[in-house]
Amino acid sequence: MSRVAVPALEDRATLGIGMMLAAWLFFSMIDTSVKWLVLAGLPALQLAFMRYVGHFVISTWLVARGGMDVERFKTDRLGLVLFRAYLLTSSTALNFIALLYLPLTVTASIMFTSPILVCLLGWPLLGERAGPWRIFGIVLGFVGVLVVMRPFGTEFHWAMLLSLNNALAMALYSILTRKLSGVVSTEIMQFYMGLFGTVVLLPTVIWTWTNPTTTLDWVLLVLLGVFGWAGHELLTRAHRFATANTLMPYAYFFLLFLSISSYLIWGHIPDAATLIGAAIIIGSGLLIWVRTRKRAVLRTPPGV
Repeated sequence: MSRVAVPALEDRATLGIGMMLAAWLFFSMIDTSVKWLVLAGLPALQLAFMRYVGHFVISTWLVARGGMDVERFKTDRLGLVLFRAYLLTSSTALNFIALLYLPLTVTASIMFTSPILVCLLGWPLLGERAGPWRIFGIVLGFVGVLVVMRPFGTEFHWAMLLSLNNALAMALYSILTRKLSGVVSTEIMQFYMGLFGTVVLLPTVIWTWTNPTTTLDWVLLVLLGVFGWAGHELLTRAHRFATANTLMPYAYFFLLFLSISSYLIWGHIPDAATLIGAAIIIGSGLLIWVRTRKRAVLRTPPGV
């Protein structure tokens, strides 16, 4: 077991929500920077590598502050921690590829099926049965995805399937984050995430590295890891102070942040289908959240 202290879970929802909002702001900065850099000609996997190198350097320093004792880097949940890292690394790499072809608002809209998938996976993975209203929310969310993707129309692009895969990976990542919070320290989860992403993606950039051509591109390239570490540090810590169901609705601010940056930088305004589909997806996620909260209240004994 690691010697890094594992803080206990606390009931401080307001703090958790604030951290969640800040985390999604950092994530929007990653996607905006990546969109800028892939359009400048930098390979998507190189950007994914740099996102994890920075993450790895920062997290290693934080764990090693108390000494380079090997015991500080150990965890008895190593398998789950590495699987969590795999889910995020694969999602990051595929998302960066999708951003080369799709607007920020489209990738974000599809990604927001992850809370719906969390509900869908709750039964087989957590033993949480979905009632009629939550099942309706899942179906409604699927309809929203079809509206955004338009799988049988001329607007469909194969990169949308990458975003759909990423939503599934993020749903599993969210479930594992809550499962490991209070058991494995944030520093250890961050360390293995950075280590895994760096090692796995290193071979993809050894022979294909492309130098940025401007100072701004270099700055954004280096900051990818800082944004990634900061976002996941805040997201992971937020789960210490509030449940995933409490935090979920605030993730939709990600779409707002991306819509603003997409308009300010590229002048992109989402088309009607994207806006309608996004509204349906958000509505279905909020419906699932409301029903989950209501069931949690009904299960709480009086006086607790």
